[in-house]
Amino acid sequence: GDDYPFAVDPLPNLYFTRDPFATIGTGVSIHRMHTVTRNRETLFGRFIFEHNPWYKNAPRWYDRSASSSLEGGDILVLSPQVLAVGISQRTEPFAIENLAKNLLGLGFSQVLAIDIPKSRSFMHLDTVFTMVDRDKFTVHPNILNDITVFVMELGENQQMQIRQETGRLEDILKEHLGLSQVTLIPCGQGSVIDAAREQWSDGSNTLAIAPGEVVPAKA
Repeated sequence: GDDYPFAVDPLPNLYFTRDPFATIGTGVSIHRMHTVTRNRETLFGRFIFEHNPWYKNAPRWYDRSASSSLEGGDILVLSPQVLAVGISQRTEPFAIENLAKNLLGLGFSQVLAIDIPKSRSFMHLDTVFTMVDRDKFTVHPNILNDITVFVMELGENQQMQIRQETGRLEDILKEHLGLSQVTLIPCGQGSVIDAAREQWSDGSNTLAIAPGEVVPAKA
C-alpha cells in the first residue's frame, strides 16, 4: 500500500492566500505566479471559480494560463474607480496591461501601474504601501520620494491609453482619488533602522476590513 500521508504534496505558501487570486470589483483574477513552486496554488482558485455555483459566473479578469506573471500582493483597490498594481519583482508590466484591458470600462476608469524596487525586500506592492482608510495609507519610507506611475485609461474609440507620471506618492494619490488631503503613515516613524526592521516583518502590509478598521498583526 501507499504509505504517503498526504493527498497532495504540501503547499506551505498557500498560507499567503492573497497572491494566487484576487477579487476586483465584481470579478476575480486568477494569477500566473512568478515562480513554478507557487503555480500549483492557483489550481484551487480555478476549481472554485469554475465549479462552485455561487462563484462560477463571476467575471474573470486574468487567468493562470497567461504568459506574464501577476500576483495578488501587487493588486490594491483604491476606490470603486481606481485600481493600483505594482510593477514588482513578481508582477510584469505586460500582465498589468492585459489586466487593465479587461477591467477598464467595466466599473474601473483608471489602472495605476506603480513602479517599485525589484528586490526581495520589496516583493509586492502590499509590502511597501497599503490602504487603511479612504485617505490614509501605511508606507515604507523608501517610496515617499518621487515614484513613477503609468496611468492606464480608455481614450477615444475606447482604446486604452498609457501615460507616464513622476512625482510624490502623496500628490499622485490626491490627484487620482480626487482628495484634497491624504495621510501617509511611515513605518519606523522616520528611523531608517526601524523601517528596515519592520520591512522584513511586512510592517506596512495591513489588512483593512473597513475604512479605518484594520486587523492587527499581534493580539
